[in-house]
Amino acid sequence: MATMYMQSGILKPNVVINLSGQTQDGLLSSVKRVNHIFLTSESWAKKQSCRTQIVAVKSVSGEKKQVTTINKNIDFGSVSSSNGSLTPTSILPPQRKTKIVCTIGPSSGSREMIWKLAESGMNVARLNMSHGDHASHQKTVDIVKEYNALSGNNVIAIMLDTKGPEVRSGDLPQPIYLKEGQEFNFTIKRGVSTEDTVSVNYDDFIIDVDVGDILLVDGGMMSLAVKSKSGDVVKCVVIDGGELKSRRHLNVRGRSATLPSITDKDWEDIKFGVDNQVDFYAVSFVKDAKVVHELKDYLKSCNADIRVIVKIESADSIPNLHSILSASDGAMVARGDLGAELPIEEVPLLQEDIINRCRSMQKPVIVATNMLESMIIHPMPTRAEVSDIAIAVKEGADAIMLSGETANGKYPLKSVNVMHTVALRTESTLSVNTSPPSQFSHQSNMSDMFALHSSTMSNTLATPIIVFTRTGSMAVLLSHYRPSSTVFAFTNEGRVKQRLALYQGVKPIYMEFSDDAEETFSRAVTFLLKNNLVKEGQFVTLVQSGARSIWRQESTHHIQVRKVQG
Repeated sequence: MATMYMQSGILKPNVVINLSGQTQDGLLSSVKRVNHIFLTSESWAKKQSCRTQIVAVKSVSGEKKQVTTINKNIDFGSVSSSNGSLTPTSILPPQRKTKIVCTIGPSSGSREMIWKLAESGMNVARLNMSHGDHASHQKTVDIVKEYNALSGNNVIAIMLDTKGPEVRSGDLPQPIYLKEGQEFNFTIKRGVSTEDTVSVNYDDFIIDVDVGDILLVDGGMMSLAVKSKSGDVVKCVVIDGGELKSRRHLNVRGRSATLPSITDKDWEDIKFGVDNQVDFYAVSFVKDAKVVHELKDYLKSCNADIRVIVKIESADSIPNLHSILSASDGAMVARGDLGAELPIEEVPLLQEDIINRCRSMQKPVIVATNMLESMIIHPMPTRAEVSDIAIAVKEGADAIMLSGETANGKYPLKSVNVMHTVALRTESTLSVNTSPPSQFSHQSNMSDMFALHSSTMSNTLATPIIVFTRTGSMAVLLSHYRPSSTVFAFTNEGRVKQRLALYQGVKPIYMEFSDDAEETFSRAVTFLLKNNLVKEGQFVTLVQSGARSIWRQESTHHIQVRKVQG
């Protein structure tokens, strides 16, 4: 690890941080200048919880150096040396950290609407393969890719959400109104649509349901009790009535259908995703880790760089939650079907548990379903929906998702704006902890420890972070330590830029790297200044790290805090 002292350039060096495990005396032995500030770690070699301190070099005389400890137990807020050089000089408008996933459908599928959604706050465009065909989804992919190519200062990731083994009712020429106490039947015969019987799309439906089971229609909007079953018909009595429309989802409370998690249709859709280089798959109704490994093996055989997000939405997934999350690249809390197959009072507890598990595993997590359901038809959300968004943000979700609100609702842009403003306001109230969560305290590799120290330094000095990355790995690590300021992740890989759009607090930016590190630093800050993302006189935490260093042959881990100068 070499400490860099740079005399010129758009960034003025004020702080150098060394994490090589030297003692304070050893670290300062080469210091030749005053008014430098160092972050030292006393316990890296022991791999214990890190005690950090910020020390300032106050004077240099031969081999004698006067050192002042600014703060042993790093606290957040403004930290300054005696001349005030580290006091933040200006405040920029805050950037939303929690990302927004928008489902694209009839209400939002035009080029104009997709661009407006992107400019309003959409970070990820979701293709719901339960609806539409490959031609309509291809149009969406093409529009998003066009936007990414032309936007410059923004990027939208693409997530393909598989239909999965859904059990649905058949097509109806017109809705059927079910009344409480009415007898109503489901049949595995195709094409049946009468006042008291409709088809289902699953041949083993008769086998999977038992007398006494409760069938939930459309996520619980209607419910029926199974009274008897024969060769091809399940006879029920309506408990909670309502309007039955075409292709409504059916669940058996407490159980999942005995269908494979990835169906033949899903494999066709997955191939479509490979051909179009989508960024993420959201895999529906994952019951165990086996299906995740199967999909990843397929992607590896295709040389496809696509991440696998597991949707936790079936009762069978809960006993296998740890192994499923471990095998995945992230998770989605799909609360609709989860609340249909399990008691609804379990859903908020599971949501918090899944978020915490993903945070501890350093994997992104999305909270989905019914977040602004009323805005499908109304221009204003309910107060409970607003609280729901705030809770997901407070619990630490990387992203929150809109489904019907943007796919077929009347107010897709207003829905995104509500989600944006509520998330931004909630984030402004979150306190910043001076120590990492307990599950992050004991890290066994340098990159993890380095991300922790970088976040600590950024929080202490109230600076945004600039990181240069080819793989995205350090930006992802920084995201999961949740620094209080934005992580500006510069990368020379377009795929990495798109993928980083999902991660909390990360602003991905594409830029070609040069062989000259200082030139690359200067161009990055010029970009940030030009786009009003930093201001002249502001301090930034500059991160260079990784086993595959960009500007050095050997592995390096390096932080500098610099003052932005025009």
